[in-house]
Amino acid sequence: MVATRNRVTVRYLHKLFESEGITYSEFVLGQRLARAYHHLRNPLHSRQAISTIAFNLGFNDLSYFNRAFRRRYNATPSEIRNGAGAK
Repeated sequence: MVATRNRVTVRYLHKLFESEGITYSEFVLGQRLARAYHHLRNPLHSRQAISTIAFNLGFNDLSYFNRAFRRRYNATPSEIRNGAGAK
């Protein structure tokens, strides 16, 4: 889909990411985690359950989301929501 939208081949898209030392999957994961982080810090989303935020951003497995989030931010989603470990 991304390749088609940008009128390039999938292989070329993968090569672009590879030249930056990252895979497309890692890039997408990073973008989703960054959006989750900002949702958790945003008071407008304070009543939204962490699981809802995760599922809305494409995470189908809450355990995986929590592990990936903690690996990326050195804090749990709950800790970020409560103001600890602010980036």
